[in-house]
Amino acid sequence: MTIRDEQDVAVLRGFNRIYTSRLGLLDAHLDDSPFTLSEARILYELANRPDPTAAEIARALRLDPAQMSRTIKRFANRGLVATRDDPSHGRHQLLSLTEQGRAAFAALENNTRHAIGALLDGLPPLRRAAMLSAARSITRIFEDEAPPRPILRGLEPGDLGMVIARQAILYAEEYGWNSDYEALVARILADFHQSFDPSCDAAWIAEMDGRMAGSIFLVHGDEPDVGKLRLLYVEREARGAGVGKMLVAACVDRAREVGYKRLDLWTNSVLAAARRIYERAGFVLTDEASHHSFGKDLIGQTWSLAL
Repeated sequence: MTIRDEQDVAVLRGFNRIYTSRLGLLDAHLDDSPFTLSEARILYELANRPDPTAAEIARALRLDPAQMSRTIKRFANRGLVATRDDPSHGRHQLLSLTEQGRAAFAALENNTRHAIGALLDGLPPLRRAAMLSAARSITRIFEDEAPPRPILRGLEPGDLGMVIARQAILYAEEYGWNSDYEALVARILADFHQSFDPSCDAAWIAEMDGRMAGSIFLVHGDEPDVGKLRLLYVEREARGAGVGKMLVAACVDRAREVGYKRLDLWTNSVLAAARRIYERAGFVLTDEASHHSFGKDLIGQTWSLAL
């Protein structure tokens, strides 16, 4: 296991310790009820599934069938659950809550809502919003078992500011570039917005799991037959998923559609991953020169693709 993996494991374990403690999940009984956490979850499934079988609930909750059987037996002995034969399958029994069981579930639900409400009320508004956003993200991650796939979309309000911020932050973290780069990106995108011509300009935002994963811009140049590919970037967490390749392909395809004969881009030699994407797409290095920018000594490069 790498150091990064160890750090990731420690972060998730730390979250688990805090979460289970703050919600009282370590208590013998949940939310001042007579039920343990697993019993409460089974009771919830019984209340929200039409005539389930014990096996269905065990699979949904990833519980041991023997544990499930013992819990249902305890519920039946306490008058909370009724069973009846499944007419479509003689060996299965369908479960349902009795009137006493529905009352017990209603009391548990009321206590749980009050407990969670008290937890939320104790948080300042910013922290409350951050926690709810994180909870939605965690839920989405575990509910969607398929690996996230990148999708491309056009610009929406707020995207230009996000691209400026994310590129400035990433290149500062990865290459030590100063805020001169942020100012440059801001000028480029301000000019793009002000002089935007849908017949020869375009932009794409890559998204994965509903979050910005990268961007690219097609911009008209001084020569009518030459377009410019600008500001390709991919978030660290999205690298290796084909995001950069998708963005460059979209830009090249659109450049051909609008009639450009050549597509140029300017980059720096230190951006090795981006350069590999350009090379695979057919771009050729046409010029390079040393320069001092963004607080670093760099080698600027011009790449071109004949369309």
